[in-house]
Amino acid sequence: MKNENEREAIHFELPREYNAASHFIDRHLKENRQQKTAIIDKNGSYSYQDLAEQVNRAGNALRELGVQMETRVMLGMVDTIDFVTAFWGAIKIGAVPIPVNTLLTSQDYSYMLPDSRARVLIVSDILYEKFAPVLENAPFLETVLVSGEDAKGHLHYGEKLASASSSLDPMPTTSDDVACWLYSSGSTGAPKGVMHLQSSFEYVARTYGERVLGIREDDIVYSAAKLFFAYGLGNSMTFPLHVGATTVLLDERPTPDSVLAVMKKHQTTVFFGVPTLYNAILADQNNVRSTGSEKLRRCLSAGEALPEEVAKKWKIRFESEILDGIGSTEMMHIFLSNREGDICYNSTGKAVPGYELKVVDEADRLLKPGEVGELLVRGSSAAMAYWNQRQKSINTFQGQWTRTGDKYFVNDQGYYCYSGRTDDMLKISGIWVSPFEVETALMNHEQVLEVAVIGVADENELIKPKAYITLNDPSCASDTLVEELQQFVKDRLAPYKYPRWIEFIEELPKTATGKIQRFKLRAISKESAVD
Repeated sequence: MKNENEREAIHFELPREYNAASHFIDRHLKENRQQKTAIIDKNGSYSYQDLAEQVNRAGNALRELGVQMETRVMLGMVDTIDFVTAFWGAIKIGAVPIPVNTLLTSQDYSYMLPDSRARVLIVSDILYEKFAPVLENAPFLETVLVSGEDAKGHLHYGEKLASASSSLDPMPTTSDDVACWLYSSGSTGAPKGVMHLQSSFEYVARTYGERVLGIREDDIVYSAAKLFFAYGLGNSMTFPLHVGATTVLLDERPTPDSVLAVMKKHQTTVFFGVPTLYNAILADQNNVRSTGSEKLRRCLSAGEALPEEVAKKWKIRFESEILDGIGSTEMMHIFLSNREGDICYNSTGKAVPGYELKVVDEADRLLKPGEVGELLVRGSSAAMAYWNQRQKSINTFQGQWTRTGDKYFVNDQGYYCYSGRTDDMLKISGIWVSPFEVETALMNHEQVLEVAVIGVADENELIKPKAYITLNDPSCASDTLVEELQQFVKDRLAPYKYPRWIEFIEELPKTATGKIQRFKLRAISKESAVD
């Protein structure tokens, strides 16, 4: 199902010889932004001149360590200027940076280091202890650099940069060369190395960045999602560096208090969050526009579907619409989104210009409006493949189309409405039920702070909905409230969709991006059944 806004032409062509660092870093010096602030982190502010020189030093330092074109460089780094310089310094010399999730365990890194065959690891000192146990068992790793105050007995990243030249010509890579890897979340197995091209950065900047986000040179951007995520990478680097804006980086965990403090201090104009964070900020009735930034003009959300109630409350209290969208590691950033002046609550909007969407059944037949199926996307930011995962690559990247693994339907107005991950859908009484639909109904109850719905087998081995709920006031948990919530859903949805069981929980398990980990709730439910 297509709509008139899909596959809008994006009129630009990249030359065959193309290095993304030339566009996102070097170009600003030619366009007289030398003294404009590019990055603000915990240690201070850095101009575009500072950034360009540090990127050059990083590239030269890596060369001195023997890094050549296509050499893979793993980045286990928190959000500071060092991440930015290491990332673009590697790209400028034709090497391949691989940012990894900083919230993982040593076991995860023990898989990623050999799998990627990274020859260099750049790690923040505060994360070093997680990597230390696996360094001896990384057969391809040759060099470790440590960013921060303590080099932990290895080479010090800052010192290597200080001694390197600040002049560097970009390597003559092509627009079709692999520029970076981004590991998938691994929610359905071991993480997969997603290989993205040099051209992908500028493509997402000219599509979502220009046509939906509408980012401007005078913007001050802050993203709660970290740089190692595809979402955060675009938010904090690709989009602002495309137009010469300013990015604020926070190396701490994004809590409601820390996020609002950053927004207030720097008077950010563009904020990227996730639904759970927006909801957590709203949970404190004292949080309003003046608590954060008075200059806030645009808010974005991705990661999970944004509940209508959260979106409406935010607009009232922070005087800014949240543009809800969906992207993926495989597509590098958001390809489906609501946009300013065209928002449909409880939908993810329409295709971002430059992308085409379709909803298909199990046989890949195009579905009619209202019919739930898998969402497929076509656009030039799609990854080349998964590293060393031929069959999984074939299953996901099918010609020009990429399978998202998300269930959607198109409503009568042409907006795409989220139904859940393919693996999370519930078949109840022979009918597909979206967990998100039940969650949205429950979120409208004044006592509900957060909710996740999974399928659980009853005494007859039939799957029924079960809701895990965190309350605004945990002391209100009771059997009476359970009955009230069940009736609340029955009054709003078809009766077979109401949660047969409700369990109040202190905190929902989440990924580092704020996505609810329903597989953990399923495991908890199974353990409870055994007990």
